[in-house]
Amino acid sequence: MDAMHHDGALARARALLDKVPLFDGHNDLPWVIRTDRDARGDVKAYDLNRVHQRGDTDIPRLREGMVGAQFWAAFQPTNAPHPARTALEQIDLIRRLEEAYPETFFPARKASDVARAKRLGKIASFIAVEGGVGLEESLAPLRIWQAAGARLMTLCHNESLSWVDSATDPPRAGGLSAFGRAVIGELNRLGMVVDCAHVSHEAMRQVLDVSEAPIALSHSNAFALCDHPRNAPDDVLARLKDNGGIVMATFVPGFISQALRDYLAGSRDKYGKAPAGVDPKEALAAVEAQKGPAPRATLEELADHIVYLVKTAGLDHVGIGSDFFGGPQPLGLESVACFPALFAELFRRGFDEKALAKIASGNLLRVLRAVEKVGKRLSKERPPQLGRAEDFAG
Repeated sequence: MDAMHHDGALARARALLDKVPLFDGHNDLPWVIRTDRDARGDVKAYDLNRVHQRGDTDIPRLREGMVGAQFWAAFQPTNAPHPARTALEQIDLIRRLEEAYPETFFPARKASDVARAKRLGKIASFIAVEGGVGLEESLAPLRIWQAAGARLMTLCHNESLSWVDSATDPPRAGGLSAFGRAVIGELNRLGMVVDCAHVSHEAMRQVLDVSEAPIALSHSNAFALCDHPRNAPDDVLARLKDNGGIVMATFVPGFISQALRDYLAGSRDKYGKAPAGVDPKEALAAVEAQKGPAPRATLEELADHIVYLVKTAGLDHVGIGSDFFGGPQPLGLESVACFPALFAELFRRGFDEKALAKIASGNLLRVLRAVEKVGKRLSKERPPQLGRAEDFAG
């Protein structure tokens, strides 16, 4: 038996997660189900009750990983056809997931639902929309998404939109346009979390300037340790203290390991994006065929990021946002079953139970409660914001 199992840290981690729900901020299972060649979006056909060896998320391993709450991403690529329709289809897929496995998933629409789900022995299921392309430059869809259950919106994905700049694309909006600021205002009014995980550093700063509620970086690491543009710079991390927001450490190997980022530099564009529409595991294998084995990101390196995030943003402003998506994962974090191993490593780093309870879910629940409170206040103070991007030009 290796040291991880006999030093007592893993037992401590499991005991903690038995008491405190683990709330993961980002998982792309809905897109995996949609693009599965056999299931093609049919949740029942995908069969979450069996272990998917080629994937990383299913019910047996969610249970093994002691996941207590999950934000599922209603994701679509920026260039997907029919973006408004696709966003609704992805929200619908998450709702069908909840309906297909009622013994496992509790439809969660507010922070207090996490405790309700835990009492019932279920996983609280939250809906996030990843990518504002589905708005088609109109504010109205925000209200439909919220009515359908969405409680977080990642403003963009890997490409810039006319109203918000992506971290991994040339800028188009100078950070955030007037319409972009209106999107932030309406998300605040609706009680939805504004997520800056994919926006440029300048857009992060501008969102922090205008948001009336705490924001999230739902799946980002520390730029100081790995200079991928998707990671958060120190000045943004420091501002989370005043904003009340949260940064959620992510498992994407290229956001963890500087050595891997450097290795991949020649096969990616200058922003670090992989070729669009290519299976990530196949893409990595193709690079390795030319350059030899890639450096592997590790669980321990992710723990380094978490230690740094706590030091820079503060203990009250750090969480976990895995971004499991069926792609390559770090050594020790191959699937949703591995969360206890990460918390065991954090125990070894000197964190106590109180601190890790905050990282596991306490901080994200505080953010959700604050966002809900702001939404209730703003919804009484002002009417729904109307308009399309062209209405805010000039």
